[in-house]
Amino acid sequence: MGMLEGKTAIVTGGGRGLGRAHCLALAAAGANVVVNDLGGGLHGEATAGSPAAEVVARIIGDGGRAVANHDSVSDWAAARGMVEQALAEFGRLDIVVNNAGIVRDRMLFSMTEEEFDSVIAVHLKGTFALTRHACAYWRDAAKRGEPVAGRVVNTTSGTGLFGNAGQANYGAAKAGIANLTVTTAIEMRKYGVTANAISPIAATRMTADLAVGASEPVDGFDPRDPANASGAVVYLASDAASWLTGQIIRIDGATANRLRGWTVVDSVTSASGGALAAQELAEVLPQLYGVAPTGRVSTVRPY
Repeated sequence: MGMLEGKTAIVTGGGRGLGRAHCLALAAAGANVVVNDLGGGLHGEATAGSPAAEVVARIIGDGGRAVANHDSVSDWAAARGMVEQALAEFGRLDIVVNNAGIVRDRMLFSMTEEEFDSVIAVHLKGTFALTRHACAYWRDAAKRGEPVAGRVVNTTSGTGLFGNAGQANYGAAKAGIANLTVTTAIEMRKYGVTANAISPIAATRMTADLAVGASEPVDGFDPRDPANASGAVVYLASDAASWLTGQIIRIDGATANRLRGWTVVDSVTSASGGALAAQELAEVLPQLYGVAPTGRVSTVRPY
């Protein structure tokens, strides 16, 4: 019996890359899977074919249970419909894996409003919309006295956590997802729901033009295979991970890294005991960063 036997999962962006790998791993672990994929291109443009249907066919061919969903995660009503579809098809919902995304990279001084809004809509709003509707379902179930073991697994990225030139829209969305993960964990813990995020380093069509630490396979192991992150998804979706919530795990090849968010590194306090005035900050703030006194060029790097 698999770790997820009898459970039901929704995976957004489940037709290709990371999402496809997650769908196959969840199904192999015993879960029923709603495979959501609009079937769009890397930039959200319309394309031919149905990657969601192809993944469903693969799962069913392997003896699993799955259905396709072709709606946009950025559509509020459609996100609610995914929850309703899972309940109608399989009678329950236990797991949400928010993975859908697009990129429209451009330096921020050249980025258009539409390029910013579209990426935020798919990544951040899409993650929020499905999470919100799933959490409403789990909260209602908990209030009825039913046992709840809901699992939310989000997808953030190094760009969202550390920044990257040319990806102001994508980075802002992924940073927002990291915070949304923590907030979801805080709000939903009392209802039996956990929320965690993975930050996978993988070679996908979304990272084709980016440096992702590419390296050659060793003894048949490809450190940039998207499937490397799927074990973490299965675990985080399982009952075994009920103790873990509000965390970000970065998957790099065969390594799982625990990440910690913004923390206080050092402090300065006003000598007067009152508010720090601008002139006082000019004198003491450089001490926190180990840079030269005021008037010298700072070499402090962003974040």
